[in-house]
Amino acid sequence: MAYKRSPGGSMFPYNYKGGDLFGLHYGSFFDDSEALLARMKAEEEFFANSLRQLPLWIDFYETSLTGAVLTEFCRSMDRLGSRITKMAIVGCSNRDKRRLAQVQKKLGITWLMPVKYFNDPELAKIWLVSE
Repeated sequence: MAYKRSPGGSMFPYNYKGGDLFGLHYGSFFDDSEALLARMKAEEEFFANSLRQLPLWIDFYETSLTGAVLTEFCRSMDRLGSRITKMAIVGCSNRDKRRLAQVQKKLGITWLMPVKYFNDPELAKIWLVSE
């Protein structure tokens, strides 16, 4: 299988313990919402054009999750829903988890894939590649 790099620099697909996944590195954007939103758009387009269905690992460490960021994230994941088999989100505070749920409800978006939040990136990846 040929591997590529996503716009964010992730190996695509990323093989972890014998299973493939796609890692979205949305961490370390701090307060730069404009750059994060541009990355989200580029990653969404890349993944949509890949014609693959994969588990998704999303890193939000050290990123300020504004209302605009959460709204676009929800919409992006909704548009990619048919491509995502499972979703693990790391680096979200409890407050951000609640805010994300509120944004989803406000937008009328329900993700159909299994979604879990993690503090440990490795545990998130293990969950994604497990049956």
